[in-house]
Amino acid sequence: MKVLFASSEVFPFSKTGGLADVSGALPLALSKLNVEISVITPLYKCVKDRFSMEDPNITFDIPISSKTEKATLKKLTYKNVPIFFVENDNYFYRDGLYTDGNRDYQDNAERFIFFSKAITEFAISNNFDIVHLNDWQTALTSVFLKKVYEWNGKIVLTIHNLGYQGIFWAYDMHLTNLSWEYFNPNLLEFWGNINFLKGGIYTADAITTVSPRYAEEILNEEFGFGLDGVLRDVKHKIHGILNGIDYEEWSPETDKFIIKNFDYNTVTEAKKECKKDLLNSYGLGEDIKKPAFGIISRMVIQKGWDIIIQSLENLLEDDIYIVALGSGEKEYEEKLKELQEKYKNKLGVKIGYDNGLAHKIEAGADFFIMPSKYEPCGLNQMISFKYGTIPIINPVGGLYDTVVDIDDRKNGNGIRMKNYSTDELINSIRRAQRLFKNPLELSRIRKKIMKLDYSWTSSAMKYLELYRRLLENEF
Repeated sequence: MKVLFASSEVFPFSKTGGLADVSGALPLALSKLNVEISVITPLYKCVKDRFSMEDPNITFDIPISSKTEKATLKKLTYKNVPIFFVENDNYFYRDGLYTDGNRDYQDNAERFIFFSKAITEFAISNNFDIVHLNDWQTALTSVFLKKVYEWNGKIVLTIHNLGYQGIFWAYDMHLTNLSWEYFNPNLLEFWGNINFLKGGIYTADAITTVSPRYAEEILNEEFGFGLDGVLRDVKHKIHGILNGIDYEEWSPETDKFIIKNFDYNTVTEAKKECKKDLLNSYGLGEDIKKPAFGIISRMVIQKGWDIIIQSLENLLEDDIYIVALGSGEKEYEEKLKELQEKYKNKLGVKIGYDNGLAHKIEAGADFFIMPSKYEPCGLNQMISFKYGTIPIINPVGGLYDTVVDIDDRKNGNGIRMKNYSTDELINSIRRAQRLFKNPLELSRIRKKIMKLDYSWTSSAMKYLELYRRLLENEF
């Protein structure tokens, strides 16, 4: 079985979010199951300036409207998986992957039409059995392969976040070199615009989402972002497969970023040292007798930042610490800085992303705050389990699938909000504060959640089974 895995970002080369983590880990897990898998991704500036690569002498002339752009492939092998990088400095040698820091690049449609065409050419010329696409940035590949080339291999499209669909104005259609007959409600047309993801949804052989719950949610108007009707049309080919965690990257037993390594037998004492180190990293002192709450996320409404901000002033009157790491909408960043100035001994804020600090937060925090408005899968709640850090979540998507409220003594592993609201977030954090004052129960839950297994092996086996059934035409 020969598989091409296409993604617009792949850890550890390029990353803006969870897509990169999945694209870095899932191919490795599939490779260990003896799948012959290759990865293809753009050669961004952040990759080109940091990594040395070989030149396999592969180039494609890609038509973009009336011009031709060259796609040159570079290659390196990462943990036995060949990674192919599509080089074109006009499109990819920029400081950001999708934005200039403030707004989307104006030519994103052209950039990812080019990338999708390069994937198409590479797939056809190398006789892959399956092409596994990810999100809107690669979704047009399915249209090109199935509609233009009538390719007889199988296509899997994974939707990581339906909130991002690749919607562009209709007059970008010429960049695809597709005739206008493709601009119709059963393929690319979406309220007068082009929708890249919609084209992929209609033409792929199978669609996966990153959790079983999210596969159900996206069929409803609340979570469908205008595509719920389209998804109901193809409901028969949607499969929910929960993402996994890369335990080589995220394990307190071997983590090189934390001050003291630990397992579930040594978590109680070691976590105290990690907590001191975390508080010092934020300049908050070393008083570990107060509970510490961690947040690592993009600062956008999807991640619950409207209710986080509204609850902070109330919560910071309590005897607690809150540390936050991330970036996003300016209003949230500025409000956090303002609150940090007012509560400088309780609130720690780092705008941006710092991988080492993210590890320190997971190891040193007592609780992890994750009140997402919607969450296709979520990785941090599963990472938190491994570090004995109890998640506080809004039960949607993958959060619903993985977190059981501690009121269920047998299966409980976190704190679930009853609804999405500021008051309920405050109530849930207050529940955590009460739990912190019960060290025996806190220790019991910590040790239990550290034994949970969300490795990629289980998820990869489900993808392998999906691939096999597609190739045997069982759907």
